[in-house]
Amino acid sequence: MLKGIHPLLGPDLLHALRTMGHGDDIVIADANFPAHAMGPRVIRADGVDATSMTEAVLTHMPLDTFVPDAAWRMQVVGDPSAVPPVCAEFQEIVSRLTGDFVVRSVERFAFYEMARNAACIVATTELRLYGNIIFKKGVVLPNEVFGA
Repeated sequence: MLKGIHPLLGPDLLHALRTMGHGDDIVIADANFPAHAMGPRVIRADGVDATSMTEAVLTHMPLDTFVPDAAWRMQVVGDPSAVPPVCAEFQEIVSRLTGDFVVRSVERFAFYEMARNAACIVATTELRLYGNIIFKKGVVLPNEVFGA
């Protein structure tokens, strides 16, 4: 354990977050997501749901303010305007921890293409369907660095 570090962030995920740069993407994926088929490094988070992992990651990682969108969720197949409860929870967490970012919906196969270009994928055991989200890492400002 470390002081000030969310307890769901294990050493592999901490390393991945720390080595990500501005503009890199991270995927938080549900149990049905084909994480290992995508290509990027997969970090297992067994026993953790996607919203808890979203909370843990966004506690420490800023979102990108230099682009129009920095958070995306997978659209419901056949009903692109639907917002599953897990996605509503994603939006609540994003709003609470990062401010005025909107979690945009992306068609399923376009979401997969985005995931293929991510820095890493966190494979959770989220059982709710459509519990998948992508975040684009922003800039950590000098006054946000410990000791600055």
